Amino acid sequence: MPYLSRVRINPLRAESRKLLASPRAMHAAVQGGLPGLPDQKRTLWRLDADNSHRPQLFVLTTDKPDWTHLVEQAGWPDADGDHYAVRDYAPLLQQLALGRSFAFRLTANPVQNTNRPDKPTSRQQARIEAGDRRSFRLGHRTAAAQLNWFLTRTARWGFDIPTAPHLDDTHDTHGEPPRDIRITARQRRSFGKGTVTGKEAQVVMNAVTFEGRLRITDVTLLTERLLAGIGPTKAYGCGLLTLAPLPEGQ
Repeated sequence: MPYLSRVRINPLRAESRKLLASPRAMHAAVQGGLPGLPDQKRTLWRLDADNSHRPQLFVLTTDKPDWTHLVEQAGWPDADGDHYAVRDYAPLLQQLALGRSFAFRLTANPVQNTNRPDKPTSRQQARIEAGDRRSFRLGHRTAAAQLNWFLTRTARWGFDIPTAPHLDDTHDTHGEPPRDIRITARQRRSFGKGTVTGKEAQVVMNAVTFEGRLRITDVTLLTERLLAGIGPTKAYGCGLLTLAPLPEGQ
């Protein structure tokens, strides 16, 4: 049974600053809230820092978690109010229906696979010269490419993005009416994830937050993406798609 959690983070505490600055550290803290062995089951998480003074951590787990350690280390353990909330995810999944619309938010790492990078790094160039034919996974860097990555994949995720009703009289550069989606945050991050063959492996990611309105085209596909996540780098805060019901008729 899946559970969706929301945890309040106090950004002024020393441990909080460590977690907010390091996806690797936050991943470890998230795994610490589960009773099973670390990385035993898929866990999705996303840090929403719209308000830098009151960031919130959202986590989707297959088992019921306990976030007491996070509250003690990075929250307000002695303050009033709900320090964290854990909700059964099944009621939301039961609301999914063909043609229904929801507001959504997703932080993802838009990437492409290519055999010939435009500007290969020394490591990539060495692979190319050695005749390695495996493709390279490269992140999309421009907002236009990142948005295109999203819009060209929605069918396989079980939804589409309707046109923006307040922009019906305008059109994009291709003559199409704008879709009801926007990028609200973009951040390129690079950090170590441990050693491989004596060298520290690096993770490079372009975390992009998309918000807007979606319309369901396939309940099964969307359910799969809600539970399994979207795109790569899921362990480091990417892939969690969350929905909010809209009033009827929207």
